Parts: sequence; C-alpha cells; structure tokens
Amino acid sequence: MTTLLAILVDGSIYASWLFLVAAGLTVIYGVMRILNMAHGSFYAIGAYSAASLVGWWFTGVGGNPYVSYLLLVGAALVSGLVVGLVVEFALLRRMYGKDEILMVIITYALLLILEDAVKLVWGVDPYFTYQPYSLMGRSTFGGLTFAIYDLGLVGVSLAIGISLWLILNKTHKGKLLRAVIHDREVAVAMGVNVKAMFAVTFAVGATLGALAGALTAPAISVSPGIGVEVIVLAFAVVVVGGMGSIGGAAAGAVLVGLTRAMAVHLAPELELFVIYSVMSLVLAVRPQGLFGRTLVRKI
Repeated sequence: MTTLLAILVDGSIYASWLFLVAAGLTVIYGVMRILNMAHGSFYAIGAYSAASLVGWWFTGVGGNPYVSYLLLVGAALVSGLVVGLVVEFALLRRMYGKDEILMVIITYALLLILEDAVKLVWGVDPYFTYQPYSLMGRSTFGGLTFAIYDLGLVGVSLAIGISLWLILNKTHKGKLLRAVIHDREVAVAMGVNVKAMFAVTFAVGATLGALAGALTAPAISVSPGIGVEVIVLAFAVVVVGGMGSIGGAAAGAVLVGLTRAMAVHLAPELELFVIYSVMSLVLAVRPQGLFGRTLVRKI
C-alpha cells in the first residue's frame, strides 16, 4: 500500500508538471496549427526570469519571503507576454498560411536562437532559487513525506486546466476562438479578426510555457539546455492526448505521469523507456491521439 500511495502521489505531481509544460504547446497548435518547437525556450526564459528575480529578492532586498511566490508568477507573465508578442509580430505573422512542416523548421530555428540568447543574457552557470520550495515545508501522509510545494503544483495545474476549458467553452471570445479553430476561412468571412486572435493565442501559449518554467525553477537547477529537454516530453504528452486538445493534454499527462511513476518505483531502469513506449502504443492504436480529432483536408 505504501508503494501504491507513492506511485499515485508521485505520478500526480509529475503529471501536473507535464500538463503545465504541454498546455501552452497544445493551445498554440489547436488554434494556429503551429507545432511550436520554440516552446521549450519559453519555458527556459520563464525559469531564468523567475530565478533571477527571486534570487534578487532574497539576496538583495531581504523582504517578506512569501512575496517570492508573486514574483515567480509575475516574472512568468511579463517574460512570456513580451517574448510571445515579439515573436508573433516580428516572425510568425509573416508566415501564416505556410506549410506546417515549414513552420516546424522556422520554430526550430527560433529554438536554437533563443537558446543562445538565454546564454548571452544569463550566462552558462546554473541558477538556484530553492527558497520558495523549502519555504512551504514538507508533509507526512501514509508514512511518506512529500514537499508541499510539489503538491501545490497539482492544484495550479487543475486551476489552469479548468480555466482554459471555461474560457474556450463558456465565454464569447472562447466561442469565436473555437470558430477559428474549426474553419478559419469562414471565421474571416464572418468578420472575426483572426490576426488578433492569433496574437493573443500565441502570447497566452508562450506565457503558459514561461509559467511552467517559473514554477519549476525552485525545484531544479536552472541551467542551459532545460528547454530542449522539456520540449521532447511536452511533445510526447500532446501526441498521446491528441494535438490541440486541452482534455487530451491532461489525459496524456496523467497517463505518462502514472506510467513513469510506476517505472520509477518498480523498475527504475525503464523510466525513460516507458514514456515513449506509451506514446508508441497509443499511436499504433489511435494515430490522432486519445482525444484528437481527424482533420478533413480541403482539396
């Protein structure tokens, strides 16, 4: 029972982190049909921005330590919005309507550029911002000890998932966005400002990526290359769940998270293998993913 509890808790924590990382990626693809390879760089920028700001708060200002949580979120919002809007306006807006493969190449090139830009701005030395992580302390349940900060990520991912679903399904702007998703040409004919929708969508997706990095920063060593590592896992999650589906991203994150937790506790040598095994098995049975819809091609 102790092992089962550990698998459930560890799997839930890892799944919540995976969803935070993959949510922005699946939002951008769902609306814009852009497989954004640069999403990992948004994650890295959010992590570095948060680590720098929180580190300055604790070492330079020495104020109320609980303000650091607001700084984490604030750093993600500012960095994600700024970078997302600049990239969309300066680069992607000129590429709309191009082949999806070309967009993958363009965003991959952007990933390489941003990775070097991160090194130029923050250097190559790792950043440590452990204070928000340790500030919440630890809790014991069922004979196991867990960091409360990690458990808090589960609540944050649930809040973000529910908020995205409500916005898309219960608001006027969300319904307009769904119209753009289903048929861009008809939406334009009906007077929907698709360019503005795209700009907002990409900025939101970039901000979600930066937020995932900022919230992860206290639990890891923020160092060069974290964006490249994350993008591979994010793609695995969205492919399993179905490209462009928020519910699919959540289901894929839970499936991958619990499977990885089982491997870690029962067969550690299979940890990395099982993630891609799950992806392969799902795609073999359902190529569009668990919640993906079959796209109709216009001829």
